[in-house]
Amino acid sequence: MIVDTGSTSKPEVVSVRPPVGRVVRARLRRHANALLVVLGVLLFLVVYFAPTIFVTVQSGEVGVMYRRFLGGTETDRVYGEGLTFVPPWDKFFIYSIRVQEVKHEMQVLTQEGLSVKLDLSIRYHPEPEMVGMLHQRVGPDYKDRVVIPEVESAMRTIMGRFTMRDVYGSERGLVQKVINESLEHVSQDFVKVDEIVLRDVELPAKVQDAIEQKMTEKELAEAYEYKLDRETQEAKRKQIEAQGIKQYNETVQSSLTPSLLRWEGIEATKELAQSPNAKMVFMGNRANDLPVILGGEK
Repeated sequence: MIVDTGSTSKPEVVSVRPPVGRVVRARLRRHANALLVVLGVLLFLVVYFAPTIFVTVQSGEVGVMYRRFLGGTETDRVYGEGLTFVPPWDKFFIYSIRVQEVKHEMQVLTQEGLSVKLDLSIRYHPEPEMVGMLHQRVGPDYKDRVVIPEVESAMRTIMGRFTMRDVYGSERGLVQKVINESLEHVSQDFVKVDEIVLRDVELPAKVQDAIEQKMTEKELAEAYEYKLDRETQEAKRKQIEAQGIKQYNETVQSSLTPSLLRWEGIEATKELAQSPNAKMVFMGNRANDLPVILGGEK
């Protein structure tokens, strides 16, 4: 734009710029397609990586962050329950801090050198504040690398103090008590073993057969002793009964006279004679004989 000032000098040139908003809108219109492509790509990336960059830590869990460019595993911090943002270039590991259980079988030697098979139930949980160190030094497979090996080592030491009879017999409760008292030595810096339950003990086949045979013989001996005791008690009962009968007869005999016996016979004969049934009467040859009446019901 040229402005004439009325002088003989050259006219002054004044530049007029369009408004900023108009320039921005013009540029947006020129690059609209490119912007839509960029926004579409960004939206796709957010949707695609959402499950990995927005991680939810559930109840009874904690998380450990691995910073690829900032020093690796964060050992001094654990992430609690809730939503956590994880940059795509980092990794996030979740650990359960609830009490967990694993069933495990192992062979141990008793004090006599006999091999027995133990069926164990191991209950454990990681220490929440030490999960970062656990992840860095052991890893997610800490059950197989720490818990089970430590329990096996402790059980071999404990079982070596007891005989086979203690492990399999009436002292099994004592064995379980000793196991529970040794849990502090089994637990590590990062994992706590809460309980070891001795579920079953399996002896070698020959030992098992010998024990079963011995128990069978013991049962038979006890049954025989019971039978002898029962027969002894029965013999005592019969002896007491016979003694009572003898004393009764001796008491009654002193009061039985011939006249009383004859009178009882006459009374019995009269009762039979009054019966309406047909009967036969046999008379004795001697004066003291009572008639004998035989008959049957109609």
